[in-house]
Amino acid sequence: MSVNKVILLGYVGSDPDIRYPEKDRAVAFMSLATNEYYGGAGAEITEWHRLVMGGQNAILAEKYIRKGSQLYIEGKLKSREYDDKFKIRRWITEIIVDRVELLGRKQEPPA
Repeated sequence: MSVNKVILLGYVGSDPDIRYPEKDRAVAFMSLATNEYYGGAGAEITEWHRLVMGGQNAILAEKYIRKGSQLYIEGKLKSREYDDKFKIRRWITEIIVDRVELLGRKQEPPA
């Protein structure tokens, strides 16, 4: 038995990049930040995750998700390799999103 399941709660780092590889099929790409807090020193470490959404999730992203949106996501890890524009082999791990919930926006401090 094996399991490939990811659950994240974090904030979107930039507006989604929406692409249409086929006429009626949208794919959304975006980054999501999660934070971990350590010890009494108050150290905070931010981890960035690359999300990939297809189908209805991509349409939701196009309409409602913006930089600073707080998301709850469930998905699976997928790694792939590609050649960059300089023909250098690169590896990337992405989260293929199965479920997404828009929770709100990051609170700005009062002016």
